[in-house]
Amino acid sequence: MTHIIALTNQKGGVGKTTTAVNLAAALGALKQRVLLVDLDPQGNATTGSGVDKHALASGSVLDVLLGDVDVREVVTNCPEAGYLLLPGNSDLTAAEVSLLDVEDREKRLSDALATIKDNFDVILIDCPPSLNMLTVNALTAADGVLIPLQCEFYALEGLSALLDTIDQVRSSINPSLAIYGILRTMYDNRISLTRDVSKQLLDYFGDDLLKSVIPRNVRVAEAPSHGLPVTKYAKLSRGSHAYRVLAKELIKRLAL
Repeated sequence: MTHIIALTNQKGGVGKTTTAVNLAAALGALKQRVLLVDLDPQGNATTGSGVDKHALASGSVLDVLLGDVDVREVVTNCPEAGYLLLPGNSDLTAAEVSLLDVEDREKRLSDALATIKDNFDVILIDCPPSLNMLTVNALTAADGVLIPLQCEFYALEGLSALLDTIDQVRSSINPSLAIYGILRTMYDNRISLTRDVSKQLLDYFGDDLLKSVIPRNVRVAEAPSHGLPVTKYAKLSRGSHAYRVLAKELIKRLAL
């Protein structure tokens, strides 16, 4: 069974794309067949996978959403990273307008992935840091949501808004959408606010809060500039270890 997971948070700068790339690589290293979908107009997941987002000869995920090209033609192999990629770039900024008059526009990604999902164990979707038609497409296609979250006050406010969005999607489009976990990122246990927010999350969300945490780590920040996940760029770093632990926790949680 394929698990389609949307990595989403309406607040930017929480490690969403970093988690998408490194989790994809860590799952791939554990013999999972992984597809990473870059649905963020910034195209950072594409760059972080070692693909030039400005030179997508076969097209991008936007071309797939618009029905201009078959998804199989756009999927790109990233051998060094260890997974396949459905790349994206700044062309996605036009998605909102381009999809305006398209029938079943919120289901375009779901329909495209349905034709290839049996080839994968896990499909990870890196969502934009906002609620728009791209995010709705991701939540419609997904079986569950993974929410990266920095342990700070404003992050909690953003989480509340995101949970409301998930409830709306459940009630209107995708009733089976689950929360696969809340992931604490850029975690520093020495900071009292981090500990306080972490305790609030545990008290409120219980088992939905993943045991894995992603620490602040310079190697994680450096890796994208080399077009590699940290699990390949700095295999022995704390960040690399943390993403391997996260991958194992998800495999167990989802019975992959």
